[in-house]
Amino acid sequence: MGDLQSLRDFIRCLDQQSLPRILQICSGVYFQGSVYELSGSEVCLSTGDLVKVIGLELVSVFCEDIGTETSFELSTEYSGQFTLIAEDLPYYTIEEIVGLCPVGVDVCSSFSFISKDKLKIEDFTLPAEEELTLTSLEVAEDGERQARCQTTGQNMVSAEILLPLSLKGEFYECESDRGYSLQEIMSSARLSTRRFRSTNVKHIGGPLIFSPVYEIKAIMQMRKDIVKFPSSLEVDVQDVTEQFHDLVFITPLSMAEVARKPQESFPTIVEILDVPEGKQFFNSLWFQELQKGRHLVLHGWGHTPMVLASTRKGRKGKQYFLISQRYCGRMRRKAREFGSVYELYLASSQSPGLKVNVTRHYEAVQEEGVPALSVGEQLEVLEMPLLDRLKGNSEVALKVENLICKRTVEIDDEDDEDDEDDSQEISLPLFMEGHFVEKLSDNKKYNLTDLINKSLPLDVKVVTQDKELEKDPLTGLTALKLEETFIETVVLTSLPSKPERCFELPVRWLQMSVCVMSEPLPWYSESPKLHVETVTEVTENFYYEYHKLTNKVEEPPPRPPKRRPSSSEVPKKPPKSKSTLPNQASNIIKQLDDLSLGQTMMKRPSAPPPPDDILTEPPLPLPRKSISIPESITQPNTYVKRPSMPQTLGWSCLYIGLY
Repeated sequence: MGDLQSLRDFIRCLDQQSLPRILQICSGVYFQGSVYELSGSEVCLSTGDLVKVIGLELVSVFCEDIGTETSFELSTEYSGQFTLIAEDLPYYTIEEIVGLCPVGVDVCSSFSFISKDKLKIEDFTLPAEEELTLTSLEVAEDGERQARCQTTGQNMVSAEILLPLSLKGEFYECESDRGYSLQEIMSSARLSTRRFRSTNVKHIGGPLIFSPVYEIKAIMQMRKDIVKFPSSLEVDVQDVTEQFHDLVFITPLSMAEVARKPQESFPTIVEILDVPEGKQFFNSLWFQELQKGRHLVLHGWGHTPMVLASTRKGRKGKQYFLISQRYCGRMRRKAREFGSVYELYLASSQSPGLKVNVTRHYEAVQEEGVPALSVGEQLEVLEMPLLDRLKGNSEVALKVENLICKRTVEIDDEDDEDDEDDSQEISLPLFMEGHFVEKLSDNKKYNLTDLINKSLPLDVKVVTQDKELEKDPLTGLTALKLEETFIETVVLTSLPSKPERCFELPVRWLQMSVCVMSEPLPWYSESPKLHVETVTEVTENFYYEYHKLTNKVEEPPPRPPKRRPSSSEVPKKPPKSKSTLPNQASNIIKQLDDLSLGQTMMKRPSAPPPPDDILTEPPLPLPRKSISIPESITQPNTYVKRPSMPQTLGWSCLYIGLY
């Protein structure tokens, strides 16, 4: 049983290679009672509790300046250097020096010392206070352990000497200029207990004592989940590992840890401790069974090849599936549809010799190099060169990516059967829109393994369901796009109520923990024949998160070149017409001529005020309509001619504004 000490001191001197260690809480000063809300979970450290420390993570370093009696906290990323302060206490043997060396003796020039008295070793005499640097540790032929040291004598002549570890004397450590980083100090149990001085003495003063602050990962005897708390808690503990080494603690396991267990430990019963958190990635029925406290049967783990598939957007929206290559349904290839030449290029780069039929007419655009296409024409993709061509009479060469295709027109005349095919090569710009349907040459039924050996993506339709499944979710879908294949680490799982019906849990997509239970398996003698669910419906979150992890970002299709209007398209200004009207009326007529119907509806220009030299009196107001008179006669506008086009709301408002 270990000595009683504070939690801070125990963790500071703990060798992490010795984990796990079992601690007993003996006493302590608790803030806010004995219950701590740490890292989102309540941690109760009461006297007598047993805690199994399974991991440490350095989060910060508490630094105390002895000279100024101040303290501060340093980040683990602090880049400053510190020098070691030599101890005043003597060492009485070389073995003691080696045992208390701040770092391993395999690190050269790491520890220097002097002897208060002269040393006589065989025929060699070492003067007193001669500085020695420990370089390595060796074993002599007779088995005696020796320390190889380097000394610098007169005229800066260096020599090496072997000192037996049993050599006695009075030795003192020498000051060293070597700098240590904060990470080096904290990673050594010997260095972390020493005093240091900062190399930047302008900002930090005298001797410094470092105290690491760790986040402790531990298992408590009465809890099933992993607890985390800082090592700075004012709690006294005692190491009782040897006394309670047979004590069984519940060990939480992540799905990744489950997938690292030996296959001999399966099948087994586990209990779910933490439910999957974060974004929902699965829409399958088994995902709803993953509730806290629910028991599962784990049959083993493995690496399963899977296919990512998706459907077209329909009433239920777009659906996504993970299909295991053990899927036994039969599929028939379905012609793919393409909405642009760029999509043809992407498909042809994965499936050479792609043939499609044109399903919509397109007119030629000579300025952009777009040829005409007619319904029924067949295109065979040949290659994609990068062409340079001149546009118009300009001297600027434009680089245009084109797809070279062989165009074939089917001839229905039976008399021309012996003639050659009416075919020609055409160049289609990648930015060109189009409607194309893939031309398939077979109508066979394929297994999934046969299809994935071809170039993906492929459009298929499931025509025969997988009889191993209770309900095949892929049957009834009009089309299914097989996008790509990948290997997934899965854990074969079933519910205790139906141990023969298994599903595969993808390890990297389920952030949950379980613990192994001692309950018997839900069958009496032999394990049942397993039926594995080979289709898992996933969410849109899964689909996009998967492509984030694989860093597959498709480039957008090229944009068409900007059109330059020809000389024939430039609008000509109407000729100015002579008018005998006053200047004000001529200006108004010019405004009406320049206006279009769309411009009038959007923004109506206000009429300019009449010049003083033309109108001396304001125009007479319009007469009001009388209710009793069925027809009212208004004075015509004498300033402008009434346009011949029908009046709209915008024109009527304009006339009123002129009065």
